[in-house]
Amino acid sequence: MINDETDGARGHATSRRRFLIGSALTGTAPLLPREAASQTVAYAPSPSAHASVGVTLRINGREHRLDVDVRTTLLDALREHIGLTGVKKGCDHGQCGACTVLVEGRRELSCLTLAVSVGQRDVTTIEGLAEPDGELHPMQQAFIDHDAFQCGYCTPGQILSAIGCVREGHAGSAAEIREYMSGNICRCAAYPNIVAAVTQARDAMEG
Repeated sequence: MINDETDGARGHATSRRRFLIGSALTGTAPLLPREAASQTVAYAPSPSAHASVGVTLRINGREHRLDVDVRTTLLDALREHIGLTGVKKGCDHGQCGACTVLVEGRRELSCLTLAVSVGQRDVTTIEGLAEPDGELHPMQQAFIDHDAFQCGYCTPGQILSAIGCVREGHAGSAAEIREYMSGNICRCAAYPNIVAAVTQARDAMEG
């Protein structure tokens, strides 16, 4: 009698287990593609998803024809493809200003700018500021005169941003210069010297 009850309990447990398993499989089946029931499909990106594209960049008065990934930033195109390492990669998130260049005379963060978006607009880097005879741009000379740098890593971006600041008409006072240069970080804290340099160069550029 006990054996019969035990066998019955076991049979009941087995039936219940089968019912639960069957319910679980039936409940999840509609959520899966039919193919998933018979095979596992690995994700493969489209061959053209990251295809290279041809782009012509006009940098410091010279044209450069490049084949780049569509995701390539202007910063990486300048440094890795053209070899203009004066533009610096700092935070790579548009927060430090080390990668600042001039596009059509206006300041742009090259780490946030896609190379393909620039087209043939004029791009100026620190390498393109001096005259062919070697004479420095007034802003470059002012940074030297006022010792407006220490380690020098941020200096190219500082100089280009300062030129843009003057051209935009935002260098009327020391307070205005500090405000409109605040996007460029100097970890050596040469800020007073930078303000003095911008003030000197402003007079030379506007004179």
